[in-house]
Amino acid sequence: MKRDDLIHPIISGNKIRKLKFNLQEALRKECAAIITFGGAYSNHLIASAAAAKELGIPVIGKVRGEELTSDSNSILQHCHSLGMKLEFLTRSEFSGQKHQSGLVQLDGSRYWLIPEGGANIEGIQGCTEIVTELDQDYDFYVVAQGTTTTSLGLLKSIPEHAKLIVVPVLKGFDVQKEMRHLLQDDVLFDSLQSKLIIWDAYHHGGYAKTSPELLNFIEAFHLHNNFKIEPVYTGKVFYALNDVLMKEKEMFSGKSVLVVHTGGVFMK
Repeated sequence: MKRDDLIHPIISGNKIRKLKFNLQEALRKECAAIITFGGAYSNHLIASAAAAKELGIPVIGKVRGEELTSDSNSILQHCHSLGMKLEFLTRSEFSGQKHQSGLVQLDGSRYWLIPEGGANIEGIQGCTEIVTELDQDYDFYVVAQGTTTTSLGLLKSIPEHAKLIVVPVLKGFDVQKEMRHLLQDDVLFDSLQSKLIIWDAYHHGGYAKTSPELLNFIEAFHLHNNFKIEPVYTGKVFYALNDVLMKEKEMFSGKSVLVVHTGGVFMK
């Protein structure tokens, strides 16, 4: 397992990877601030706020829900305490803006826009480094999938003989369509598709949804392991892997398997 959850106490896992090249571009282009997007419980917003604070870059977080304030929950409170300026949008406003990406000019100043979840080409580029940091190759790479940014970075960088297994955490998610759209390169995606395996039956109801089976599995997992998983992403990955191992052991017989722990901020 690759423990990307250990990278940083707040900017952990795939969050720091998706931010890395976005922040580099913001600095290189001497932007007045970065602007990014997230929901009321967004770990991406916290990571963006913490990274911007460490680099001394002003940051604006546009949050879904005009009824919210910076005191609505501990996530937003933490973002505010780190210096993030919070702006609360209606759901329709948020939906229309959340995919904005790259350099913009506003009121005579430059700003760097990072879409919700860090889902852009710079985010994909950062996630390719997950593989380049490894000291060996594997036959299978396994990862949770949300925006597809991390999985695209992995798909681009794993060896030709390897397979990437993705576990979408959203219900009814069209994995290939979303990956193709984000990559913005049909020829490249067509060349990579043969390395992709989709396990789409482990969403447990959808994004941030759970089931008694999933929660029981996570509780049992914590009794036998010295690291944490959570029910939104990593819990679903390990549940899926355990289920497939019980049903189709021959799939991995004699093969090497790497699970990427993509992190997750544990805050009440």
